[in-house]
Amino acid sequence: MCYTVPMAAALTTSFFWGKKKTPELWWLFLMFCGGSVFGVIDHLWNGELFLISENWLKDLGLGFVITAGTILAWKAVLILAKRNPALAS
Repeated sequence: MCYTVPMAAALTTSFFWGKKKTPELWWLFLMFCGGSVFGVIDHLWNGELFLISENWLKDLGLGFVITAGTILAWKAVLILAKRNPALAS
């Protein structure tokens, strides 16, 4: 279940990216997709059938933490790209 929150964020971001195609939103979309894939791999690695663990509420909370961490990392990437424009291209 921890993969559902970043997946929902990726879908939301793709909606906004469809309206305003900026590199920054594309980076955020890709980062959310990475968080979702990580969650799916984690569930499969731990042998959780149907990708649902016993404590799904705790997993959902972890999904929010993963999403918040992704947003913070994205903000850091944007700050670095502004400081050094060569990184953005």
